[in-house]
Amino acid sequence: MICILTAAGVISLAAESFTLSWQHSTARTLWTETWAAKEGALHLELARVEGPGAGMEAPEGAKREGSTWVWHPQLPPLPELFLAASGATGSGWQICADGHCLEIGGSAGGAIRLSATADPLPCPLSPDQ
Repeated sequence: MICILTAAGVISLAAESFTLSWQHSTARTLWTETWAAKEGALHLELARVEGPGAGMEAPEGAKREGSTWVWHPQLPPLPELFLAASGATGSGWQICADGHCLEIGGSAGGAIRLSATADPLPCPLSPDQ
């Protein structure tokens, strides 16, 4: 299960994987990551970027697939992932799981926290944790 904590509340996604996408605020290039929720942690499995942008260059070893660079990041599992909402991109973060997508963080302010849990009950997140 994927737990998402926003200023508006907690969202639970009963899924084992998800994609996280956003648009660079200046270059307007799309960045997409594929994550898995396993063993209570988030595992980054794949990253794609439509082209270079300030701070969004594909790393060494990335392969070109059409207009997109694709690679498998070497990042250890994370207990949590924090996202910032700048309001400068024209849209927020898009999270897609099991064919359903939602947008979070479209306006400035507040942090967004993602985590994984093996517990099928509602997410154990609260603003105070």
